[in-house]
Amino acid sequence: MRIREATFSDRDAIRDIHLSAFGADEREIVAKLAVDLLSEGTRPPTIALVAEVGGSAIGHVAFSPVSTGVADGLGVYILAPLAVRPEHQKRGVGSLLVEDGKRQLSEMGVDLLLVYGDPEYYGRFGFSVAAAEGCIPPYDIEHRLGWQGVVLSERGIPESPLRLECVASLRDPALW
Repeated sequence: MRIREATFSDRDAIRDIHLSAFGADEREIVAKLAVDLLSEGTRPPTIALVAEVGGSAIGHVAFSPVSTGVADGLGVYILAPLAVRPEHQKRGVGSLLVEDGKRQLSEMGVDLLLVYGDPEYYGRFGFSVAAAEGCIPPYDIEHRLGWQGVVLSERGIPESPLRLECVASLRDPALW
């Protein structure tokens, strides 16, 4: 298996990965998000990774920068979305994608990585509710315990609450 940077030419494969991995109630909106993030022209950059086996993409993850509105503020990213084709799940593909992304973000000097997801799954990577407490999600969230963070640097936890603003592709309350 190989982890590599996704490109716009991967959009159909990435869409298919998310359509196959998510349930009927969210597959379309998540697949659209995954493809839309490939075109985000953000600074700092949005990072998209694919896992492939035999030249076929089997997993995808995206990490996008989050604005805190504070000059010289923390470098914050959000992990969303993550998916692995069902026939390749429970084989460590998602873990490799998350860990590779965390490594890249750390090397870039990012301070904090956030996610809105299953605490049991993301807890394996060091995510916790406590690390995200100082970051106010851009939209109301239903599952408070799903809002988590992992500190990537010494500056990682904000001293006072920060209201976050996401990239354009994540500015849909239905995603939250």
